[in-house]
Parts: sequence; C-alpha cells; structure tokens
Amino acid sequence: MTQLQGFSDYKKEHYEFSGFNTLETSQEKTRFLLHNQRSLAGVLVRQTTYDLHVATDQDEVVIPKVEVKCHFPEASTEVITRLIKTDKKATALGMGPIHAPAHRYFIKNKTLYPLIRERQVILLTLLEGEVIKGLLENFSRYDIELKMKGGVAITVLRHAVYDIRDKKGRCYLKSFQKEARDWKRSEWYA
Repeated sequence: MTQLQGFSDYKKEHYEFSGFNTLETSQEKTRFLLHNQRSLAGVLVRQTTYDLHVATDQDEVVIPKVEVKCHFPEASTEVITRLIKTDKKATALGMGPIHAPAHRYFIKNKTLYPLIRERQVILLTLLEGEVIKGLLENFSRYDIELKMKGGVAITVLRHAVYDIRDKKGRCYLKSFQKEARDWKRSEWYA
C-alpha cells in the first residue's frame, strides 16, 4: 500500500489544533477580517465551540467563528492590506459565510500536505473575492497558515475558502479534482 510520507505524524501533531488556540494563549493583538468587508482588532480572550470572545479597545465582542475569514497580527495590517488582491468575479457572486459544512469548498488534507513539503506558492480566493498569495506553512482541520511576501503570516479559515490554485492556475479543490482527474501523485508518496 502506498502512503504519503510523514502525513499521519503531521496530522496527529497539527490537525486538531486551531490557530485560535495559539491566539488565545499568546494574547497577541490580532486583526480579524470578517464577512461583509468588516474587520475587528483585539485580543482573543476566550473561545467556545462556535464563538470567539475578543477584547477590543472599547469592550468585549462575541464573534461567530463562521464570520471570520482570516486573521493576522495587528502589527501586519498595513502590509497585508496591500498584499491582498481582489478577484472581481468571485466578489460579484455575492457569497457570504457558508454555515453547512457539506456546502463548503473542500480541500483534501492529502492535497495540502504535499503543497507544504514542495514549498509551492498558492493563491487562496476567499468567499468574498479576496486573493491571498503565499507559501503554505501549516494546516489544521480548521485553518490554513500562509507566509505572504516579506514573510508576513496570515491564517485563513478553511470555511472561508472559495478556491485554491497554484501559480500556473491549477485548481486543488476536491470537487475539481474529482471532475478533472488531473491529479498527479506527489513524490512524497512511498
């Protein structure tokens, strides 16, 4: 039987650990990009299964996790804002949060893992059209971590992803892979 080298160990270590866990522990001031072109800056003080409790300069705000598209350190806001581009076609679709997991745009873990190992630049398009380009650094069940130009870190929530492609335009969504059947076995399989 052929296996993806190191995948099961990676999954054991990272899969259940959300980026929100790191934020809650670090108490770092964070910028959260939310649906409907909103954003919020604050410190994640507590999380529940479905909500985040964020302390802003004014008060504590409760945000449903499904409303969060991505997050990054507040100190990187200016740089990341310049780096995020917009796909007008995706924006024109007028999508918002997708609450039912079965209706989300799914990326297989066995697709993401080789992308980390191969150090490929990917482009993630979010539901409202934001395009985030960077090196895939890490993923969990809930999110995908990227390093953008200049080494700035951003974490994208998997439920906010509309599309994922490499620089050549090849799509890595599960639905596309099933239809196109252009998937090639990574060199990381043994």
